[in-house]
Amino acid sequence: MSTYRPSWLSFRRFAAFTTGLVLTLMMLGVYTAATGSGLACSAQWPLCDNGLLPQTIPSFIEWFHRLVAMIAGFFILGTALWAFSGDDRKTKTASAVAVVLLPLQVSIGAVTVTLNGLIPGGYAPSTQGAHLVVALTIFTGLVVTTLRAYAGRWTRPALDRVRLACLVALGLVPVSVALSRVFTLVPYSPAAQAAFYGAALALFASLVAAVAWLGATSASRLRFPLSAALAATFGALLLGRDLVFYTATWRAVNTLLFVFVSLLVGGVVWALRRQDTPVRRESPGVSGD
Repeated sequence: MSTYRPSWLSFRRFAAFTTGLVLTLMMLGVYTAATGSGLACSAQWPLCDNGLLPQTIPSFIEWFHRLVAMIAGFFILGTALWAFSGDDRKTKTASAVAVVLLPLQVSIGAVTVTLNGLIPGGYAPSTQGAHLVVALTIFTGLVVTTLRAYAGRWTRPALDRVRLACLVALGLVPVSVALSRVFTLVPYSPAAQAAFYGAALALFASLVAAVAWLGATSASRLRFPLSAALAATFGALLLGRDLVFYTATWRAVNTLLFVFVSLLVGGVVWALRRQDTPVRRESPGVSGD
């Protein structure tokens, strides 16, 4: 792929753009579902309003979501193909996971949007939850692919990067809380839901980066609390999709999940305060240069 591409286009930039595109797609998907637009074209899929182009606001939102999803799918495939032109096994595996799960994600989306009237429980919380889980797995694979693509090009030592990723995560926690259903100061409108997922997914990606970078340091034991923080963030993401009847009890659980994330990540930052620089070198990823 290096023969015909422009000099500014490298694998790491391509992978980073694909990851950002998928994050945007997930935000758009949440907005589409929250507005009820996902059902606007279901009876005529793949058409909307008896034609190729949408003629109403809900059908346009659903149509635009499909368009972005199609473009993102091609970028995910392109990222995997480019990764397989290199020699790094972990980069290939992470990108392959994203590609392999694409058909499953499309199928679940078809059930929730197109076939919900034909399949009992097609729009059930379990199906919505599965849709989010698969999307988050694809997103995680792309985050890891991007991190691997930048391996060997970082100017900061690994521990410094872990600290920075943790500090970014700590900064994103209050933003996520403010946009979530924990607080009622901001109405949990479709736009607020999309914004919440943007912040929470960035938080999730920061934690994935911290866990990945810890593997190249003498403090790899700290992966456990960060992995627990990842699991808590995942729980908060699930609660953000209204998969349960949001009672005061679930609000308390949601609050505790964010507190749990803050305490765990803060504890890792505190534990790293006297750590030395990494003792193992990072293996190179696919630079594409």
